[in-house]
Amino acid sequence: MAEDTAFDIEEVGRIIKEAVEATIGGNAYQPSRVPQWSTSTVEHCLGQLAKLRKPFKYIVNCIIMQKNGAGLQTACTSLWDNATDGSCTVRWENKSIYCIVSVFGLAI
Repeated sequence: MAEDTAFDIEEVGRIIKEAVEATIGGNAYQPSRVPQWSTSTVEHCLGQLAKLRKPFKYIVNCIIMQKNGAGLQTACTSLWDNATDGSCTVRWENKSIYCIVSVFGLAI
């Protein structure tokens, strides 16, 4: 696959971090705002990914939880073409929030 059409994990990671920073940033955890934050984060990611104009279908998942000592275990698996498809997961946090965003890119 050509470099300009490859799933670039570093580039996607930057997009995720920018989206979370722009959406949540230094805010304290507020349960009433979590739905808005998660929607805004995934929409921001999808918008930036679309601007890359690469031949992928994207799936974006966002988990936001309060930092309070509770545990969280997640897992996912995929059956895809390792030569063309890819994923990137970023764990972000501030003083009161954990945010985990995963992007899956499936070549068209």
